[in-house]
Amino acid sequence: MDDPSPQGGGKDVGTGGRSAPSQPGVIGIALAAMLTAALAEGSWQWFATYIGVTLLALIFCFYRLPAWRPGLHAAYVANLTAYSLVVGLCVAITLAPMLQRWAWLFPMPGTRSECRELGKYESLRTEASLANLAGHGRAALAQAQYLQSHTAVADCLSATTTLWLPVYGLGAAVLVGLGAWFFDRARARSDAGRA
Repeated sequence: MDDPSPQGGGKDVGTGGRSAPSQPGVIGIALAAMLTAALAEGSWQWFATYIGVTLLALIFCFYRLPAWRPGLHAAYVANLTAYSLVVGLCVAITLAPMLQRWAWLFPMPGTRSECRELGKYESLRTEASLANLAGHGRAALAQAQYLQSHTAVADCLSATTTLWLPVYGLGAAVLVGLGAWFFDRARARSDAGRA
């Protein structure tokens, strides 16, 4: 005989609603992604990609959307929205170093040239501030100019990348949300056809 009690029936993970079990792991993943984005200073490093991929793996392994039913049910829509936004945020964090370094992925020629000009300015400013080294340590001056120029360009590209990350994250969230909705709908229809 089947046990009608709540302990007897196993609920799907992520069934949503007020009486459903919560998934604090997804909230933790979202907070970890937000902290990563908020604490990123200067150039986006490849460790951000590692963090983003790790968070995506956690989401895909441990989070399940509730079963799709015809119509727009509040629990499903709320779960799908949260899931899509968190995945979009993790994708944006994963892509950040690539957006900063690869022009084909982040085609902003005006921005990139402005950042290079800023690098040249910082190089000249360093030369002016260290003019007393010009006669004694030409190599030291050249190294200081290079470092200041490189840092200025990296910071400029990082700031611009960070400004555009929400667009990439939202785009990923929309694609993930639509993909999950269509996949869940097709799976529900397939299951109903087999029943």
